[in-house]
Amino acid sequence: MTDQTKIRSGGRAARRAARAAPLPDHMRPVRAGLTGGAYRPLTADGMDRIHAAVLDALEQIGLADAPPSGVAYLTGAGASLGTDGRLRFPRTLIEDTIARANRSITLMGRDPAHDMELSGARVHYGTAGAAVHLVEVDGRTYRECGVQDLHDAARIADTLDNIHFLQRPMVCRDISDNLEMDLNTIYACCSGTTKHVGVSFTDPSYVAQAAEMLHMIAGGEDKWRARPFISNSNCFVVPPMKFATESCLVMEECIRHGIPVLLLSAGMAGATAPSTVAGAIVQALAECLAGLVYVNAVQPGHPAIFGTWPFGLDLRSGAMTGGSGEQALLTAGCAQMHKYYDLPGGAAAGIADSKLPDMQAGWEQMCSNVTAGLSGLNMVYEAAGMHASLLGFCHESLILGDDLIGQALRCVRGIEVTEETLALDQMRAVCMGGPGHYLGTEQTLGRMETDHVYPRLGDRTSPKEWSELGKPDLLAKATARKAEILSRRSAAAFDPALDKALRERFVIHLPR
Repeated sequence: MTDQTKIRSGGRAARRAARAAPLPDHMRPVRAGLTGGAYRPLTADGMDRIHAAVLDALEQIGLADAPPSGVAYLTGAGASLGTDGRLRFPRTLIEDTIARANRSITLMGRDPAHDMELSGARVHYGTAGAAVHLVEVDGRTYRECGVQDLHDAARIADTLDNIHFLQRPMVCRDISDNLEMDLNTIYACCSGTTKHVGVSFTDPSYVAQAAEMLHMIAGGEDKWRARPFISNSNCFVVPPMKFATESCLVMEECIRHGIPVLLLSAGMAGATAPSTVAGAIVQALAECLAGLVYVNAVQPGHPAIFGTWPFGLDLRSGAMTGGSGEQALLTAGCAQMHKYYDLPGGAAAGIADSKLPDMQAGWEQMCSNVTAGLSGLNMVYEAAGMHASLLGFCHESLILGDDLIGQALRCVRGIEVTEETLALDQMRAVCMGGPGHYLGTEQTLGRMETDHVYPRLGDRTSPKEWSELGKPDLLAKATARKAEILSRRSAAAFDPALDKALRERFVIHLPR
C-alpha cells in the first residue's frame, strides 16, 4: 500500500467517522425554529379584508358571557358592555392592543436546550389534544387511556428530535377526581420529558395547588417564575363569540401564578363558526383578539399565544375533518394572519381522521403539517399521534410522526441558493475529465448529513433488499422502537428526593 493510498484511506475513514458523530444543532438539516412563511394562501388584499371584518365583528357583535371579573377588566381597558350583555371592542382598543402586544415569547423547557422562541415565522411541532382513547395497533383496537399512557407518551416525545414540545395529548380517564387528574397530568408529563409542557385546568381553584407542585419541581417559586416550563391551554371562548366563563377564571388564576397562556379558539366551520374558510378565520381571529385584550388587561405583557384553532367539518355528516385540505387551509390562513399582526401564534395540524396509522393517516398528517410549517406557524399543535379526529392517540403514530415531521421541516427549510449550492465548480470537475458522476465527491460527502433528512423508520430499500430483510413492517418497527424507549429509565425522571416529596404532598396515581 502506497503512502498516498494510506493518506486517501485515512482521510476517507476520518470523514466516515465525522459523519457518524452527532451533528451540532446549528448544522443539523432540520431543527426547532426553522423559518417558514413561503406559503401564503391569502393575498395582501385578502388579509386586509379579513382584518377589517375582524374589527367590525368585535365592534358590532362583540362577545357574551364574560365573568364579572372579566367584565371589570375589559371595560376598564376600554370595551363597552351593552344592554344585551355583550362586550364590544372599539377599533382603537384592538389596534392599540396589537401594537403593544409581545412580538416574541420564549416557551421554556425544564432543560434550557428545549427553549422555543416564538417570533416571526419560526416553526415548532408538537403534540396536543385531549384524546379519550389509546389506539393499540397490535389488536387494531381503542381503549380508554390512563395516566400511564400519558406518561409513556411524554417519555417517547422526550426522545424524538422533531417533536419540540408536549401539550397533553390524552386525558387520564382512570382518575375520576378532577383535581387529582389535573395534578397527575402535570406529574406524568413533567416526569416524562424536559421539553415544554402544555396542560389544562378543570377549575380555577385547582391552579394554586398546581402552582405549588410546579414550584417544588422548579426548586422554588422564584425559579418557577424565572423559567415557567408549562403553559395553560385555555379554551377561554365557546364559539361563536361567547366567553367560557369558568375557563376565563382559570386564565385569570394562571396569569396570577405566572403561567403562560394559550388563548384557544376552536370553532367548527359550519357548526360553531362560519362554513367558509375565510369566515371561520375571521371569527377565530376576533375571539383571540378579545382574549388578548383580556390577558393584557389582567397583566400587561403576560405571555399569551394567539391560538386560532378553527376546525373543518364534513357538512354531509357533521363529522370533524381534521385531515382535510380545508383544515390545512384554515391553519395556514391563520398562520398568515398571525404574521400580519406580528403575534406569536399556534394552530392545529397533523390530525388524522383515519382510525389507525395507515396510508390515509399518512396523507392527512403530511398535508396539514407541511402547509402549517411552510406558512410559518410558530406552534404546530396536534402534529403527531392524533387519530379519529382527536378521539384517539397512538404511541406508534407519535414515533412515525417524528419521521414525517422531519420531512415536513425539510420542506420548511427550503432551497438555499449560494455559490456553493449552485455547484458549477463540481459540474466542471465531474463533467470535464472527471468520473461523470457525483457519488463520492468531497462536496457530496461533505453535505450529505447537513442537507438531507434520513428517516429513522421509513424504508428506502429496494424490493429485493426489503424481501431479503424479511419484509419489515413499518408498524412493527414503530412498536419495537416504543418498547426500546420505554425499557429505559426516563432521562426526565425526577430526583428521588423530589419524587418522594411530591408523592407525600399530592396523591400521585402513576406507579413508582
